[in-house]
Amino acid sequence: MAIVDLVMPKLGESIMEATILKWNKQIGDNIAVDETVLEIATDKVDTEVPAPFAGKLVEICFQVNDVAPIGSVLAKIEVAGANNVVANTIVETPAPMPTAAPAPIVEEIESIPYVPAAPVNTAPQETGNTETRFYSPLVLNIAQSEGVSLSDLEKIPGTGSGGRVSKKDILNWVAAKKSGTTANVVSPSAAPVISSATAPVATAVAATAPTTAASSPAGVVLSGASEIIEMDRMRKLIAKHMVDSVQTSPHVTSFSEADVTNLVQWRNSNKAAFEKREGTKLTFTPLIVECLVAAMKKFPLINSSLDGDRIIIKKDFNIGMATALPNGNLIVPVIKGADQLNLVGLSKSINNLADAARNNKLKPDDTQNGTFTFTNVGTFGSLMGTPIINQPQVAIIAVGAIKKRVAVIETPSGDSMAIRHMMYLSLSYDHRIIDGSVGASFLTEVANQLEAWDPNRTA
Repeated sequence: MAIVDLVMPKLGESIMEATILKWNKQIGDNIAVDETVLEIATDKVDTEVPAPFAGKLVEICFQVNDVAPIGSVLAKIEVAGANNVVANTIVETPAPMPTAAPAPIVEEIESIPYVPAAPVNTAPQETGNTETRFYSPLVLNIAQSEGVSLSDLEKIPGTGSGGRVSKKDILNWVAAKKSGTTANVVSPSAAPVISSATAPVATAVAATAPTTAASSPAGVVLSGASEIIEMDRMRKLIAKHMVDSVQTSPHVTSFSEADVTNLVQWRNSNKAAFEKREGTKLTFTPLIVECLVAAMKKFPLINSSLDGDRIIIKKDFNIGMATALPNGNLIVPVIKGADQLNLVGLSKSINNLADAARNNKLKPDDTQNGTFTFTNVGTFGSLMGTPIINQPQVAIIAVGAIKKRVAVIETPSGDSMAIRHMMYLSLSYDHRIIDGSVGASFLTEVANQLEAWDPNRTA
């Protein structure tokens, strides 16, 4: 028998760690090959870690809600075989990360994940010692949403690896602070402790039997007919990203409409044969994405991001597509290298990502490194929308429902009235670097590309 390590797999170029959500197996349980051992989370994506070999789980190295670095040992499994079996010859995963805090990524600006300007940052601070304390993105997000200052964060005792603050540590500290019992971990120089009289609504409601307006946030009146629903983890992240985006970018939205009659008729004529030949459905999304990429190449500023006073023009065309999940949440898988894919490649990539999103099978890397986002609000019957920019991108486009309307068309013999398939488009863009002339011109070019769809092209 040999003991081998199950390590945290590589999840994406910019992903350095993940949070343990659930252990599907416990110590002493037998594990089959490819059977799910545990579930982990990175930002909005939950994923499963399967066993690459069969055996018995003999040790668990991280508990639920712990943050584990990429390459760290998650568990130890006893497998049948010679005693000289080496763990890393069985598990094809990266070598364990060093225990020291990882250095900030500064060489490749495009790979830096979006972290908006906030009261909390990871820069070294004067803490009375020479070591810099590292905080995971999850802990920093909780700290920001709960209003925990960096000075307070540094005073929280850490129970994680190397004394790092875990999700459980900061949540316990916040709960203790709300109840007014944090004197044992916060020095007198720290910010004043919130008393129970000023605690958020959840604490006040629990402490008092009748529900009153005084126990709820300003402007919210709770009554006997109200229902309180706690946000799940993904909804909290979505809410935070939306607020951060509005606070970061001055949004401007331009509108246009396109006559997509040729595109609609071409798809209707080719979708059955396309699906039979290629084994995947021909939806409107790949057709629109193809037109988007053609327009983006003419307006490179649309495919960029802002880093301080520097504008970073992206050479990759990674198109995020907003996808609604069955539970009502939203996720944005990314079509990587959309400019390198033909219509068949786009269709398969889009359909595979959409299916993976709906079945909770997306990999963490599937939502990383998007450079521009497309959302189809017409799926739900909306004519148009004003989408919020997906940071750190600088623009997002929304397309509405395609409706038949009477329109004036130009013909060689003069203007005439005809029933046409019309669609509204809206583009929200960051006015710090994209002026109205560029934003409106790009949107017009997208409409022109859609209207110029060749009805005689081969599928």
